[in-house]
Amino acid sequence: MDITTFEEKLGEKGIRLSSRQLQQFEDYFHILVEWNEKMNLTAITDKEEVYLKHFYDSLSAAFFFDFNQELSVCDVGAGAGFPGIPLKICFPHIKLSICDSLKKRITFLEHLTQKLELSDVSLYHDRAETFGHRPETREAYDLVLARAVARMSVLSELCLPLAKKGGHFLAMKGSQLPEEMKDSKKAVQLLGGKVNDVFSFKLPEENSDRFIVLVDKEKATPKKYPRKPGTPNKSPLS
Repeated sequence: MDITTFEEKLGEKGIRLSSRQLQQFEDYFHILVEWNEKMNLTAITDKEEVYLKHFYDSLSAAFFFDFNQELSVCDVGAGAGFPGIPLKICFPHIKLSICDSLKKRITFLEHLTQKLELSDVSLYHDRAETFGHRPETREAYDLVLARAVARMSVLSELCLPLAKKGGHFLAMKGSQLPEEMKDSKKAVQLLGGKVNDVFSFKLPEENSDRFIVLVDKEKATPKKYPRKPGTPNKSPLS
């Protein structure tokens, strides 16, 4: 996806980018490629692929959820900053927190947010399982995001404890989602959530399947969740 198509496709979804925002995406791409030579951030480094599979794909969350409001957002397991940083570029008013378990990725994100001059971004080097028990972050966010980090039942345990009652959890998933949804029903309910909707679309140009699951946080998450680091992955709630 070239930059012109990127801009046009977002415009069709009602997302208009200023020249400064377009420059921030350009800078993001160059910083990502430069740092990727020193550490493994992404297997995708071709410019048009980065714009399609990282930038546009990250922003697809905004096709199905209103980011034009005051929001505290937490991105769990953001890696090289997806989807949180592209969303922050497009919607600079959101308050963004990013949690990632690898210190080197947090170092990259510190450098990136400074270079892109992004404010109201908090970066946490932590496992999601322990991050969800911190008093200052547990049930603190209007919206919790995760992009293809783990199976839906596992993601629910890592993300729902961070969403405030009345808030939301948004999972960005690929073609394996329909099967995962069956296995995750009990987990979502147990953790205080209720599936609001499941949206499907195809990524432009390559036509691969994408799904966005929107879960409403209806009740407080029981205090024992998330379980100890590694446990949700080894023994998913089902």
